[in-house]
Amino acid sequence: MDLATLEGKPAFAVTRHYPVAPGKVWRAWTDAQALKRWWGPFPGDPVSVVELDVCVGGRFRIVFGGPAGDDNECAGEYRVVEPERRLVFSWHWPRTTPDRVSQVTLVFHAVPGGTDLEFRHEGFFDDAARDGHQRGWGVSLERLHAYLHVSKG
Repeated sequence: MDLATLEGKPAFAVTRHYPVAPGKVWRAWTDAQALKRWWGPFPGDPVSVVELDVCVGGRFRIVFGGPAGDDNECAGEYRVVEPERRLVFSWHWPRTTPDRVSQVTLVFHAVPGGTDLEFRHEGFFDDAARDGHQRGWGVSLERLHAYLHVSKG
């Protein structure tokens, strides 16, 4: 998906502040064991599989949800990897809508007192898909804050 494909499609963006250095926020996104501890739109739903090959062209796969942790699967490919600065990856649901590929961009800014994370998810199929993802990412980003707060010591 190139920029022309993303233009005109539904998107959303948020900025969140985390009270830790950019390296710690970066690791939360790029270390499988760390991501497994905070990721997911539903608190209490287990994450059973996290596979991350964090390099340009590398792939990721996350399986989560339900009592066995295997109800949902998301996957994608890393497009930009600039450690502690920028991470861009494609995003899709291989089991349910494999043809609907969107893009997530994370930009990490060192600021006094921690890190501001610019989060953008764009290229959605429709407004309903955007709205559902916005709700899910909102919960995940709050869970990330709790994880980083607890683990910052």
